[in-house]
Amino acid sequence: MSIPQAGGGPISSRADLVAYIAGGAKPRAQWRIGTEHEKFVYSMRDHKPLPYDGVSSIRALLEGMARFGWKPVLEGDNIIGLSQNGASLSLEPGGQFELSGAPMQNVHQTCVETRVHRNQVREVCADIGAGCLGIGYAPTWALAEVPAMPKGRYSIMRNYMPKVGGYGLEMMFRTCTVQSNFDFSSERDMAQKLRVALALQPVATALFANSPFREGKPNGFLSYRSQIWTDVDNQRAGMLPFAFESGFGFERYVDYALDVPMYFVYRNGRYIDVAGKSFRDFLARRIPELKAVEPQISDWADHLTTLFPEARIKTYLEVRGADGGTWRRICGLPALWAGILYDQTALDAAWDMVKDWTAEEREAMRASVPSLAFQTPFRDTTVLELARRMLEIASHGLRARAMLDSEGSSEEGFLQPLRELTERGQTRAEELLSLYHGEWAGDLSRLFEAYNFL
Repeated sequence: MSIPQAGGGPISSRADLVAYIAGGAKPRAQWRIGTEHEKFVYSMRDHKPLPYDGVSSIRALLEGMARFGWKPVLEGDNIIGLSQNGASLSLEPGGQFELSGAPMQNVHQTCVETRVHRNQVREVCADIGAGCLGIGYAPTWALAEVPAMPKGRYSIMRNYMPKVGGYGLEMMFRTCTVQSNFDFSSERDMAQKLRVALALQPVATALFANSPFREGKPNGFLSYRSQIWTDVDNQRAGMLPFAFESGFGFERYVDYALDVPMYFVYRNGRYIDVAGKSFRDFLARRIPELKAVEPQISDWADHLTTLFPEARIKTYLEVRGADGGTWRRICGLPALWAGILYDQTALDAAWDMVKDWTAEEREAMRASVPSLAFQTPFRDTTVLELARRMLEIASHGLRARAMLDSEGSSEEGFLQPLRELTERGQTRAEELLSLYHGEWAGDLSRLFEAYNFL
């Protein structure tokens, strides 16, 4: 999750909020790709999550990363993240370690960034006796075992989440994801990209399904992380059916965001708890705790980071919904979506694929994918066939982009781990379950040994 936003000045009217999002529009030549991925950090000694403090700890990991030129981000006396050249390292509520990559021109660059990050984390983790696990849900830890990170916004969320959904604390403390960010050129371009991203997100969820265990046993799902998001806080999550309505654009998204409950306002190094109050009420000065606080664009930017639909808009489009995974699969996510979203022919083909899907069909697919993944039925086919079609469109788009590395290879090669899954018709989660019931004989310590991110 994000660190506090800064800048932008006071908000004078709703138009400022629309202008903030619309101001993200860029010409194609300036489009970039940003990739974010999270992983669980654990002790190599006992496979338990690291505490914040201590010799082998999250603080030690963050402080160790400073040797590579990362600059610390502090909250009070606690280091809660680092930044460098447009990228940042941050903590999720339970100590999940996230790289939010810098905006890159192509997938080759973002994959190099991920590889450099992995090598740096490997070095520091070796010093502190830690490992990193790339998976969508903590496979063995009880909720009580997971330490809370010392970030003010997380304290507010931890208190609020149980009031609005059954899985909020599960999401905060025991899930990991991979996400990717993309630009848009105009309101029309944003609308088409958001609609395609929302409609196809359940298919992407199936492609990245990788969270079949909970507290040492199969949990009954292939993407338990995705199932968790069905009951976290439905006012701020979901498939955004209004995005498919005629006339959808920046203003409609702003109206949605204005009424999503806030968590906090950040002032003078302190989080003010206003959980459950709307940004619309903040603007109208109807929140007693904020009577003397003038709304700023930075507050709006913070608020937009607390909306959690399957795909969301800030000053760019963020595709969400993929389980965390091993290093080889991380680069597959930006490749998949860049091929679809950054070539107009591919984007049009994807829109043709989904434009007659009804809201009920989209919701039904989203509800079934966590448990059935590729085997989810859709009309006269399955999500497996939709995934193959999605990969085909992405492949054409990446070839058309013709972004080559120094050896002349296109970005299309990053799709190979996903192609392998569709060729076998089996998700990563199903492979893990096969190992659990077979070679591992129910011993999930083998998972930590075999799938250490490092």
